Amino acid sequence: MKIAKFLATLAAGALVALPAFAVELKIGLQDDADVLDPAQSRTFVGRIVYTALCDKLVDVTPQLQFVPQLATAWKWSADGKELTMTLRQGVKFHDETPFNAQAVVDDIQRNMTMPESRRKSELSSVAKVEATGEYEVKFTLKAPDVTLLAQLSDRAGMMVSPTAAKAAGAKFGDHPVCSGPFKFVERVQQDRIVLEKFQDYWNKDNIFIDKVTYLPIPDTTVRLANLRSGDLDMIERVAASDVATVKADPKLSYADAVGTGWLGIYANIGNGDRSKNPMGQDKRLRQAFSMAIDREAAMQIVFDGTALAGNQPFAPNSPWFDKDVPVPARDVDKAKALVKAAGFDRVPVEIAVTNDPVTLQTMQIIQSMVAEAGFDVTLKPTEFATLLDAQTAGNYQLSRSDWSGRPDPDGNIQQFVTTGAGLNDSKYSNPQVDKLLVEARQSQDNAVRKQKYDAAEAIMNDELPIIYIGHQAWIWAYKKGVTGFVPSPDGMIRLAGVKKSG
Repeated sequence: MKIAKFLATLAAGALVALPAFAVELKIGLQDDADVLDPAQSRTFVGRIVYTALCDKLVDVTPQLQFVPQLATAWKWSADGKELTMTLRQGVKFHDETPFNAQAVVDDIQRNMTMPESRRKSELSSVAKVEATGEYEVKFTLKAPDVTLLAQLSDRAGMMVSPTAAKAAGAKFGDHPVCSGPFKFVERVQQDRIVLEKFQDYWNKDNIFIDKVTYLPIPDTTVRLANLRSGDLDMIERVAASDVATVKADPKLSYADAVGTGWLGIYANIGNGDRSKNPMGQDKRLRQAFSMAIDREAAMQIVFDGTALAGNQPFAPNSPWFDKDVPVPARDVDKAKALVKAAGFDRVPVEIAVTNDPVTLQTMQIIQSMVAEAGFDVTLKPTEFATLLDAQTAGNYQLSRSDWSGRPDPDGNIQQFVTTGAGLNDSKYSNPQVDKLLVEARQSQDNAVRKQKYDAAEAIMNDELPIIYIGHQAWIWAYKKGVTGFVPSPDGMIRLAGVKKSG
């Protein structure tokens, strides 16, 4: 009897010790995320992971409307220089640290002051942030900035545990502690990121997944094959050429949404010694390169018509697009003339490019197009996070990189081209562009804002620190047993309400 009782007790203990992951969701990502610290990171896939890991003050609907998340309400002062937020009560971080106004103050100050932070330009309008109650926080601005709400709906507004952040400093990304529906378990670089359901999540009754594993698989063909074989439950950025295959597979579901971002080629204009090359120093060559691209053809060939050709930070179907600067038709003769005017017969160009097949195909097509105008392009394929590190360090001539897009137009332009901004890897600097984009931030009149963006874009279209080539749709595929997923133009995978059966 004693032995039997002992064995029964041991068995019960073993059952308790084993992780009871009843439902696991495996998601295939196109890239590996960079550092998992909202203050420091910059990758699109990182934001996908944060959607499960780190709640924000404000969220965004599929209609690109701002809605409560950790902030339940907010109001602007009459002069537009104060934003007061009421915070959600009863929220905990994953380390049990309580979420309150002081936590928000600590997080925002960390984003504004930590040397490694990439959020400084996004919060540059904030003069101070203070707790005006246990669950009320007030932002005082240097000048009106209507874009602040948009910033707080993204990484600048993601709340991390002040306890963990203070203890870890710049190493916070090694073991991130947030307040989202899932908490961090482990990460193996280039292999997987594993999260598990946070049992004390404020909205836990709407979370039906116990464990989520993100697997970076850059090859779109391999990613889809893994989904069809059952090794994955969901994949993002399905290749346009695979859409018909997905739709024809009775075991799969399909979803898409036109994105708010852009596809671009960065030019190193002033970022270190490698900017001292013809493409970086002579805008005529950048103009010629741009003229030699048939954007419509490239988008049609690579994305099978699901992407839009573009030449601005805003897509042609966006209300912020400047119709006075339409997507240019290809003009090889004019491009050749500009190359000659710059003193060249042939121009050697090295372009860094991510090693996923879609991006490589796009750049191989462009490589062939611009060759006719006098550009001898060498493509340098590399892993995505490595490419971003090289961009930051100025270790590139041209670099092909995408932007996932933001609901407010400011988020698609300001941080890439203003002097000293966190994502200005070109180190482009034009005081007039800086002035126009600041003024666009300060107006609550969209007509005035558009005038400012149009004027800034006219300058950028001449100087071309970034050569825009198009605007991609987000495409997802997932098993029929996965239900409740809502596609959004921001490309995120929100897991609230998502269920998995079978």
